[in-house]
Amino acid sequence: MNLRVKLFADGAEKSGMIEMYNNPIIAGFTTNPTLMRKAGITNYKEFSLDILKVIKDKPISFEVFSDDFSEMEKQAMEIASWGENVYVKIPITNTKAESSKTLIEKLSKNGVKLNVTAMMTAAQVLSVLEPLSYGPGSYVSVFAGRIADAGKDPLPIMTEVLTYLKTYNKIELIWASPRELYNVVQADSIGCHIITATNDILKKLPTLGKDLTEFSLDTVKMFYNDAKSVNYTI
Repeated sequence: MNLRVKLFADGAEKSGMIEMYNNPIIAGFTTNPTLMRKAGITNYKEFSLDILKVIKDKPISFEVFSDDFSEMEKQAMEIASWGENVYVKIPITNTKAESSKTLIEKLSKNGVKLNVTAMMTAAQVLSVLEPLSYGPGSYVSVFAGRIADAGKDPLPIMTEVLTYLKTYNKIELIWASPRELYNVVQADSIGCHIITATNDILKKLPTLGKDLTEFSLDTVKMFYNDAKSVNYTI
């Protein structure tokens, strides 16, 4: 299946990131403090600089982790200095629900490539498009998977955001937090620029377009072989 949507790998395990880096269909990378914690990363800067020794020529996003905007700005400038391919992830608000819009505009005017993250409404995206327009290029990450977790269809929201971006050619939409491989198909069908997914999802890409009867038989064989491998009896 030919995809127009760019595939970004989302994770913080070095071996997995390098594996995806060596896969030519992977166009970029994202990570965040939660993924780093799950991967056992204890030194944020050390990990980031280490992975940047390998990932030099594909975009990669690292997130600030302060809740104070002045400290967030310092972290953002430090992260941005690590490489030309580095994008700085700024959450749409801090934990007090205070908008990051002013900081986003300031960083954009300072030439920082941004990835505004944790957004779930079209209104949130609309609020940062003008501030982002001052920058050299940026991403807006809308968490479609979490929208679906709330029992809402993410497609209308993602489609609405894409209509806003038609006049902002330096800003790309990321379909974030996908829950299944079909989300890649959905993102591609509406013309979403990027989808970021974990390695577990990305490794299923070869099944796209597979004949369902053949897929069914493969599943039966899997059940049979797994039972046989442990010598189940009744």
